[in-house]
Amino acid sequence: MASTPGNQKITHMENSQGKKSQHAEETIFYMNCRAAYLSVLKSSLENIKSKEQLSLVLQQAGRNPSQKTINKYWTSQTTSLNFDDFCAILRKEKPATKNELLEAFGKIDTDKAGYILHDELYKILTTRGDKMTWEEVSSITKQADFNCSGKLDYNKFCELYLTTREQCCKAARARLETDPRLRQQHFGNQTGNDFGNQTGNVSEGITLPKPSPRASRKADHKLPKGDSRAPSRPSSAPSSKASTCTTVTVGASSSRNTKLILEPDTMKEWQRAESKGCFYLEEDGEIISHKYRLHLPHRSAVCVTIKPCRIPQAERKSCHWLSVDTALFILKENETQENLQLVSFTELQNEEMFGWRGELGAGVYWLLPFTTGCRLRKVKTQITGEAKLVWRDEDGELALTKEFRAALLDIFEMIDLDGNGLLSLEEYNFFELRTSGEKCDQEAWAVCKENFEMRKNELTRQGFLDLNLMEANDRDGDPQDLWVTLLSLGYNKALEMTEACPFVVAICAERCRPRIKAVSLEAGGSQLSRAVCRAVVNKGEAKVLQGSENIFIHTYRSGSRISSVIENKSENKVIIHVNNEQSKNCLNNRGLTVFAVEVAPKSMMVCQHVMALNEQEEWIYSCVHSLVC
Repeated sequence: MASTPGNQKITHMENSQGKKSQHAEETIFYMNCRAAYLSVLKSSLENIKSKEQLSLVLQQAGRNPSQKTINKYWTSQTTSLNFDDFCAILRKEKPATKNELLEAFGKIDTDKAGYILHDELYKILTTRGDKMTWEEVSSITKQADFNCSGKLDYNKFCELYLTTREQCCKAARARLETDPRLRQQHFGNQTGNDFGNQTGNVSEGITLPKPSPRASRKADHKLPKGDSRAPSRPSSAPSSKASTCTTVTVGASSSRNTKLILEPDTMKEWQRAESKGCFYLEEDGEIISHKYRLHLPHRSAVCVTIKPCRIPQAERKSCHWLSVDTALFILKENETQENLQLVSFTELQNEEMFGWRGELGAGVYWLLPFTTGCRLRKVKTQITGEAKLVWRDEDGELALTKEFRAALLDIFEMIDLDGNGLLSLEEYNFFELRTSGEKCDQEAWAVCKENFEMRKNELTRQGFLDLNLMEANDRDGDPQDLWVTLLSLGYNKALEMTEACPFVVAICAERCRPRIKAVSLEAGGSQLSRAVCRAVVNKGEAKVLQGSENIFIHTYRSGSRISSVIENKSENKVIIHVNNEQSKNCLNNRGLTVFAVEVAPKSMMVCQHVMALNEQEEWIYSCVHSLVC
């Protein structure tokens, strides 16, 4: 018998309601996963690193894992588990129901009295299964809510257990909703720069607080290397019909073929200004850098460039930072610093240099340095021994070792922003803020002038070396404070600069003298995030996420990197699953092959930046974006 239109409509409504219900359940599941994960770990990009952490995070999710369960997921080959792994475990390990708990107790209570004698409970729990200690069992029997006259009322125990479990989950969810820092966290495992990184990976319009300077940091925080290989595990993210695939193939070494003619004959008479600066990698993977103000007194054709800086003393060493990608975003200042408008960015490339040529009107501009974090990232390196910083001569006097002197001269070159061979108070204070979190005032600078070599009220190289020697003498040769300085500037214990990238910014103007000044040392924050998003949206290719007309994936290739931005025009937040498993010879700023991001309503955010793992070989960027909820 053929179905009537009415029956077809009812069936369609039922199917639609079923999909909505499934969709809602999936959303709640992921919310609970994140809430539990972030109750134990600082970020959903951070890995579970021990059995104890795994047990704790499962407990926060309302599970009560046995040792057998823990061993099932944490084998002798396991070194870490990520957020996707955790979600997969939760799908398999369902929380115990009240009936299951009562059934387990009923096997002990053969008389079906509803009680278990404490003596019997001690005997069973300390000798069977995951054996508990006498003290652990005592902590259960001492609870007045479900114990009386040497007996445990297991009905009340089960009720309290389930209530406590639900309260624990609710508290974790509430913490997630009320803490803006946690709300901004993204799904995925951490294998490199957190995403990142310099822009903070915030949705457009969200303002992040400035990071406070560090006084010290750990040098060996473990963050695995990025890898282009697909994981052997299946992804925990649900499959979805709403998905879009983007593929870009880049030939070997072609990423550096976009030529930028820096100084043609027509530019020889142009006026030039430049300043050095540095990207520094923070303990949490965030990247901070100098920011600049550019003043042009008249309208002029200009050429703006940025490139990693070669340091004379370091030329004999391996300069890891020379392979770090750099960019400069040019923003026009209008009435206030907060009201900045993106003008352009350095998209032309010649070797390691990026540049932009165009015309700028008279006024004040902000230059925001940027690096994707693909190459400047936390890497665990094996260091055989700690370098020696000071030694005592035959008279017992302290002196700097040859290696430490060379490192200090490298540092001097980095912090001498105007490159005049001297440190002004302003330049020295960027160094102080980075290494100690404090500034040197005029009075303290006058004391330095009395004790250390200066010229024109600026500190010389020798004065800088003597200043560090004095610090060593103040500590009677203890190098602890010297190491704080070195580590905060990106050096490791072998005196290799692995977590910083010095760079130089240059501006040439045809019809006026440009002036550039470093004004701060901080993370890019929302201004840089908006600039990156706008640049990708304006220049890149846009695709509508299949099955969702209000979500757009913008992809843009600039020189040696590919950037993608997710734009959410809907009234609701969305979670987008990102799969790079088909990419080849690639690494991204997240260090992730599969992850998911949450995009606020009416906003856009950087999804990822991708570069070649080996530029001498062809690389393929192939990414599938799918709507989770």
